[in-house]
Amino acid sequence: MERILMLDYIEDYAKFLCMEEKSRLTIEKYVRDLKHFYYFLSGNKRVDKECVISYKEYLRERYRVSSANSMLTALNVFFDYLGWEDCRVKQFKIQKVLFCQQDKQLTKKEYERLLDTSSLLGEKQLNLIMQTICSTGIRVSELKYITVEAVNSGYAYIDNKGKSRIIFLPQPLVKILKIYCSREGITRGAVFINRKKESVSRYYIWKKMKELCSKSGVNPKKVFPHNLRHLFAFTFYRIEKDLLRLAEVLGHSSIETTRIYTATNGKEHNKIISRLGLVYG
Repeated sequence: MERILMLDYIEDYAKFLCMEEKSRLTIEKYVRDLKHFYYFLSGNKRVDKECVISYKEYLRERYRVSSANSMLTALNVFFDYLGWEDCRVKQFKIQKVLFCQQDKQLTKKEYERLLDTSSLLGEKQLNLIMQTICSTGIRVSELKYITVEAVNSGYAYIDNKGKSRIIFLPQPLVKILKIYCSREGITRGAVFINRKKESVSRYYIWKKMKELCSKSGVNPKKVFPHNLRHLFAFTFYRIEKDLLRLAEVLGHSSIETTRIYTATNGKEHNKIISRLGLVYG
């Protein structure tokens, strides 16, 4: 049976994902990835296993393996939806690493420099946003759940990616957020809002953090909101050594995802193996 991919199929799939209560960002990513495959196809948009394998090789040459696998996942799930299971392809295998790259991991000292710089520049909101993400481990998309009500109660109820969890706010954070809300006249709803009284966007936070780099002397490659979450996870694990509990705090479905957050950097890994005393000169 000949299979022809039409844009209508992708649009219908987007509606299906909406009915499945997938997040807006998830739906947008799936649609973007599927259209990427659609425009890769030539001629009459005929789909078979052979052309999907060609697409897989095309992705290998142009994207990082993790990005290529993400795009293949979107395609495979779409094929399941269409009943085209025989068109599915396997993902690229990724070798697990014991440590993360040092040039991409934000250290606690660098984090403190970012905070100091934001304070010197009078960026109080940005300073508190960074402290909130880094001291709770929430995703930047979950910042909207940090409300005045949450601050007053000492915990926030997070509902994201089809999962719900409770995040406790450190008392020092509660104290400074109460002062901030009082000073800014924020009496209810989200704490971090823009001039239109809407929750600040992730792009705005990303942009403002990047602006701190040159004046703080921190490598821009290390400075983005999600790295604050990584720093929280790494610091939490070094104290608690409890991977399951950390997975619950971060809202991970798989503990394997959590392991990525707790990986040491290459420099620290090198120190560990150097202390083994197994080299005799």
